[in-house]
Amino acid sequence: MSDTAGAPSGQPGSGRTPGPGTGSSPSRRGRTRRRRRRWAHGTGLTVAVVLVAAAGAGWAVYMKLDGNITPDEAAAAELARFEEDRPTSLVKDARNILLIGSDSRSGAENRRYGRDPGTERSDTVILLHLSAGRRSATAVSIPRDLMVEVPGCRRPDGSRSEPMFTAFNSAFEVGGSACTIRTVEKLTDIRVDHHVVVDFDGFKDMVDAVDGVEVCLREPIDDKDAELKLPAGRVTLSGEQALGYVRARKTLGDGSDTGRMERQQRFLGALVNKVRSNDVLLNPVKLYPVLDAATSSLTTDPELASLRGLYELVRGLREIPTQDVQFLTVPRESYTGDVNRDQLAQPAAEELFERLRTDAPVAVDTERDEKATERESGKPAGSSSPAPTFSGNTAAEDSCT
Repeated sequence: MSDTAGAPSGQPGSGRTPGPGTGSSPSRRGRTRRRRRRWAHGTGLTVAVVLVAAAGAGWAVYMKLDGNITPDEAAAAELARFEEDRPTSLVKDARNILLIGSDSRSGAENRRYGRDPGTERSDTVILLHLSAGRRSATAVSIPRDLMVEVPGCRRPDGSRSEPMFTAFNSAFEVGGSACTIRTVEKLTDIRVDHHVVVDFDGFKDMVDAVDGVEVCLREPIDDKDAELKLPAGRVTLSGEQALGYVRARKTLGDGSDTGRMERQQRFLGALVNKVRSNDVLLNPVKLYPVLDAATSSLTTDPELASLRGLYELVRGLREIPTQDVQFLTVPRESYTGDVNRDQLAQPAAEELFERLRTDAPVAVDTERDEKATERESGKPAGSSSPAPTFSGNTAAEDSCT
């Protein structure tokens, strides 16, 4: 038998290596602790470097997106000049934002949509009302052919125009966003808290950034002017196709501006759903192009012209159910002096404006019943309907059903 047999572990002759805590020498234990400290320090430094790098990248992204937004300083100065004439906000925390789709022909991409780069009108104008507490969002389209009183406005060259009674979209051509805001406020007596201007190119980029938006076409489209040829049924539109779809007028439907605004409203509802989907919001790879496209295309009032300003405005919107994101057109009828122009249909229009001013509920008839507004508005107090009903749709609608 070997003379090592039965020797205790860790003792001479045991044949086993002494453990760090059982009979190891003080010098060996010290070397082990120093190695552990070096490993911990090295790991901590690596993590710190990674975190700093990530934070730096995040800050760079933030600054890039933040710098994309153009502040509309000229409009702010013009509106400040007429502050005493502007309506006051009646409901704390409710907000009214004027969304202006500009048909600017400036820039290489935008010039292809027209021959006159010096002409710029509001191709689309939507008054977006966000209720206090962000319970609902109501987007009201204002027809570009609506006859309105346009106040005297500052032109781009510094001169001032005379007040005139003309088509609504002339206001943007005369005096840009400030003139359009003052015209809307004069028309509705609603305070416009913020405004956002988006041009053709920015709209296309937004749609492409979400990989297109699905719509339902009841019949095929072949519009040479809009360079649009699409089959009937469910179709996912690219940015270029979407722009043609929402702008086309003469070859789709009855050729009226009514049909065009309805298409815009339905498309915006589909776009809202696409952007709010988890596939976009929870995927940084998809979310960044959306934010980049959105911010690059925006000209806003100075208060909104930052990521923080936009975030403060829209952070509550994600909680609004899609059925409470509503789209409608201001009640109007043919203008008595020209059948190709519109005028407000009263008392329905004033009833809508009053509800928006006071943050009262607005209901839409999603069946597109043209008589809905006429039938429901003007009901006496105590009637069965809790609120006037206006023809429109919601973001929850599926246009194929």
